[in-house]
Amino acid sequence: MRSILEYDTVALDDENSALVIIDQTLLPGEIKLLHLTEQSAIWEAIQTLRVRGAPAIGVAAAIGLYLAVKPSAAETAEAFLDELHAAADYLNSARPTAVNLAWALKRMETAARRRADDTVPALKEVLHRECLAIWEEDIDVCRRLGENGLTLVKPGDGLLTHCNAGQLATVRYGTATAPMYLGHQRGYGFHVYCDETRPLLQGARLTSFELSSAGIDTTLICDNMAPSLMKRGAIQAVFVGCDRVAANGDAANKIGTLGVAIAAKRFGIPFYVVAPLSTIDLATPTGGEIVIEERSGDEIREMWYEKPMAPAGVKTWNPAFDVTDNDLITAIVTEWCVARPPYTESLKEMFQKKEAAQP
Repeated sequence: MRSILEYDTVALDDENSALVIIDQTLLPGEIKLLHLTEQSAIWEAIQTLRVRGAPAIGVAAAIGLYLAVKPSAAETAEAFLDELHAAADYLNSARPTAVNLAWALKRMETAARRRADDTVPALKEVLHRECLAIWEEDIDVCRRLGENGLTLVKPGDGLLTHCNAGQLATVRYGTATAPMYLGHQRGYGFHVYCDETRPLLQGARLTSFELSSAGIDTTLICDNMAPSLMKRGAIQAVFVGCDRVAANGDAANKIGTLGVAIAAKRFGIPFYVVAPLSTIDLATPTGGEIVIEERSGDEIREMWYEKPMAPAGVKTWNPAFDVTDNDLITAIVTEWCVARPPYTESLKEMFQKKEAAQP
């Protein structure tokens, strides 16, 4: 049986005009690849978390947008670009919080509009190349995130992570787990603790699954056990991913991250957010402006249980994310460098350096 790490989380099957993803709702019990050809199926896969994790969502959206207009019969570039925009709007409506979704769709549209004088077949090829470039860049970016994150820890450290910012949230390597994978390959001997991450259990179902599959020393804990583990001295650093970083360094990540950050601050443990530049949104001033997705209460009452575990009709509040305030974040690890407070300056400087480095 193939290991989960032998699969790309997201891929393009151009010959069959399909987006290929691992159905993460079935993990860890079953590894099943979905070949999605209809836009409604791609939208549903993003909305229901069959594909999830900010970078993976972005890559899936880019491939999905290319597939949306690949069969277009538009006779003019103008008509084709109108179709492209409508398809982008549709996919962008699947989930509101992860900035990579909108970022990837905007990048695809921009690539096409720069060539607005080309023929429709030429524009289709532009989009084909761009979605593959986004796919390839995700792999490279995650590897660089791992290298930068690895500079912050030492061999033998105990590391804590929350939710899944692993390979299953990207094409390969992951974001918050990238330093763990690279360190494991180099004999660092990390002991990684995974929060279960209620109510969707991404830490239990996904992170502990993929890390243990890689041979990393992995321990699964309930979310409410992390502070006690910190107090015992078992944790030397916390690494988490995120779905959006505001210009001031506030970071939206899976619900429960804020509590981990508060506990880490209490016990003097560095708390690192690992995020590609595509997840940093300088147009959002603070975390207060980030739209937080609220999901069905059935995820709390019934999901993953053989029988409902709460009274019928009881009220629920089920935000998918929370915002960790920037003063709780020791550093933000990007593919360019490790940003430190004040983030309003360091994050802006990173983007300026990136733009200056581009040909």
